[in-house]
Amino acid sequence: MAVAGTAAIAKNPMVGGAAMYPTKTIVENAVNSRDHTTLVAAVKAAGLVDTLSGTGPFTVFAPTNMAFGKLPAGTVDTLVKPENKAMLTSILTYHVVPGSITAQDIASNAKAHGGTATYTTVQGGTLTFSKSGMGWMVMDAKGGHAMITTANVMQSNGVIHVIDTVLMP
Repeated sequence: MAVAGTAAIAKNPMVGGAAMYPTKTIVENAVNSRDHTTLVAAVKAAGLVDTLSGTGPFTVFAPTNMAFGKLPAGTVDTLVKPENKAMLTSILTYHVVPGSITAQDIASNAKAHGGTATYTTVQGGTLTFSKSGMGWMVMDAKGGHAMITTANVMQSNGVIHVIDTVLMP
């Protein structure tokens, strides 16, 4: 497992028990991760499969099933209902940054900006990154935070960083 802050990019790292292949798209790899079944279901419900299968590049901060499990009971079931598609899309696109941004890019950006890096999401909000222990913490617009638990999972159309908490715009 590649940990945020390390210089090496693992070749075909395992995520959710499945090898992640740099020749496959974000969606093609994510559907094989048993740790991301909730995220995949949400992406399907929001109609974002084609977008995240596109040429990109995209950087996706991918919450695990356990991250979705931290939300209040019933939240995921409510969000995947058709009438809540706009809200679900907003939350999911808040986890996507245009371009291919590695942990090394985040570190360089933070070093150049007094220890924090800020990126604008596809949703239009911002994510702020700062060093935390041996890894990187991501802070959302509401002051919530997630840790990058697996960094630099390279895809044919971008990069995935696995996170332990759902971020909120």
